[in-house]
Amino acid sequence: MKNPELLTPSGWKDYELIDSGDFEKLERFGRWVTVRPEPQAIWHKSLPEAEWSRQAHAVFRRDGKSEERGEWNTAPRMPGQWWVEYAYKAMKLRMRLGLTSFKHVGIFPEQAENWNFIYDECTRIADKNGGPANVLNLFAYTGGATLAARSAGATTTHVDSVKQVVSWARENMEGSGLDGVRWIVDDALKFVRREVKRGKKYDGIILDPPAYGRGPDGEKWVLEQNIGELLTLCSQLLATENSFLVLNLYSMGLSALLAKGICNQMFGQPSSPTNEHFGELYFNDSCGKALPLGVFYRLSR
Repeated sequence: MKNPELLTPSGWKDYELIDSGDFEKLERFGRWVTVRPEPQAIWHKSLPEAEWSRQAHAVFRRDGKSEERGEWNTAPRMPGQWWVEYAYKAMKLRMRLGLTSFKHVGIFPEQAENWNFIYDECTRIADKNGGPANVLNLFAYTGGATLAARSAGATTTHVDSVKQVVSWARENMEGSGLDGVRWIVDDALKFVRREVKRGKKYDGIILDPPAYGRGPDGEKWVLEQNIGELLTLCSQLLATENSFLVLNLYSMGLSALLAKGICNQMFGQPSSPTNEHFGELYFNDSCGKALPLGVFYRLSR
């Protein structure tokens, strides 16, 4: 069996993991430096606390009532919103960041490795098919993967259950000089059930499901309970030739081998070992520690 891969993006100029430890990470987004919780940073910080305090423009602290929500303590000059850029080949993305009450800032920088793959796959499929790839992005958040597909000319459907997040993704599309994305505010599972009934097909499917979530009408999503049905439905939507799949999993305790196993069962074994990639996404901090940031599975055919 092919071994899992460890992938870290190399194309970022507007992102840097400065240090990590004691369940926190010190990061630079553009010119602004943040401190956020990080459950996988189980080691000690390499830099002294005084250096973290000196560099940080914004520090997230949980409010004590919730594991997820909290508030930011910011330096006087720290803006509420700002922009970062990412480039790969002809893809040039510009994304708006902001400080949210859920500790997120609007991008997951480690996903740049998948953005590159999506761009290349959409280009490959367009060349083979003589027309643009048709791509579905589920749990699409602020649209990094959507914009990667659209940058390669793909016809792109962006699905997320939170209306404000879809509006944020639209801002990123416009900021990147792109247009033409199909925006859907809906529960991902409900949407793919309807697409299967309609007999729809996609050349690329991207899934970035959370461990837990709620749809726009309160639909409950639990990864371990719902991922099997979702992937079964997606296997019916994905074209059997000239197509690709990207699955991201952030839930601690779920491995790349599990992602490979369930995808092989639902989508079949790849025709060649080079058509399948699975493993972990990570960043090295500037002090040399490798911080894992989720697992991935990719299939191309």
